[in-house]
Amino acid sequence: MAALVKPRLVAVEEARRFMVECLVKSHTPLSHAQQQADLLVEADYRGHFSHGMNRLEMYINDLHKNACNGAAVPTILNETPATAWVDGNNGLGAVVGNFCMDLAIKKAKEVGVGWVCAKRSNHYGIAGHYTLHAMKQGCIGMSMTNTSPLASPTRSKDAALGTNPISVGAPAENGDGFVLDMATTAVAVGKIEIQRRKGEPVPHGWAQDPEGHPTTDANVAFDTGCLMPLGGTELTSGYKGYGLAAMVEVFCGIMAGSNYSTKVRKWTHAGADTEADLGQCFVAINPACFAPGFEGRMSDLNSILRNMPRTDESKPVLVAGDPERIHIKKVDEEGGLGYHENQIKTCTQLSERLGVKPIAFV
Repeated sequence: MAALVKPRLVAVEEARRFMVECLVKSHTPLSHAQQQADLLVEADYRGHFSHGMNRLEMYINDLHKNACNGAAVPTILNETPATAWVDGNNGLGAVVGNFCMDLAIKKAKEVGVGWVCAKRSNHYGIAGHYTLHAMKQGCIGMSMTNTSPLASPTRSKDAALGTNPISVGAPAENGDGFVLDMATTAVAVGKIEIQRRKGEPVPHGWAQDPEGHPTTDANVAFDTGCLMPLGGTELTSGYKGYGLAAMVEVFCGIMAGSNYSTKVRKWTHAGADTEADLGQCFVAINPACFAPGFEGRMSDLNSILRNMPRTDESKPVLVAGDPERIHIKKVDEEGGLGYHENQIKTCTQLSERLGVKPIAFV
């Protein structure tokens, strides 16, 4: 029955207001709270509810346990014209990520490419948040992060890598673009959390049970904490997702000198007792340094792909970023973000706990 409950609509600005106030009440300066809230609201606005308001309680708990420093400002440890190594100083993921991508964009505009790696960061939300920022500055953006171990290597029943997402964003004409934002696991762990909130099963191939076999039980999947790599089992090429996850670990944990693989601490809704020390990678590329007319050709490629013959006339061919654009339009038409009742219940508990004005509905 839980899946039949109609979502409650919350205006985008109201969701942002609530999150900012919760973060400020949790030892976070206003400017940092606004950056983190902007990230979470953008995730919900784009349809990635697993990484928006759904993550707020975890951030709050980390801040109250001092596992994360809401006031920390990143510092540059080593720098060349095209590269930088950054210490996030255990700050909020959005604060560290914005600092690093801004630095990468600055370098890309000066020398053509900027490659920045950060250690001692925290969960940085949707990877696409940072590549979208690069796109708005006329650059191609890339963003990657390692995470707590939640995914099994092919042929293993234990988790050794994170969901290790990758995002690539490339600008096209008239505000269009290509925005890939994907986990290297079959799904992000937040998708399983959302299924639990709804009381629904997870699809076959998302997660394993304690014996390493695929499960469709959302509770078993969540409790086991072992996602399957992109592709699923070895028979369906799961080793490719495993390889991509390990590649992200090379560019993040290994290159940044942060924790990596099983060295990263576990993270739960209760928060963590130790510093995450996540490794992250941010890249900006100036397309003007290459063949002229990049955005025009990007638009042409998108047009070719979208206009390919359909297998089902009711379902258009999409390019990366289209599902998010469709969701943004839906939110605008409905006048708010549709949150599940269980999510609203969590927010009500947070408002009481922190002394913050409860969320108002549309």
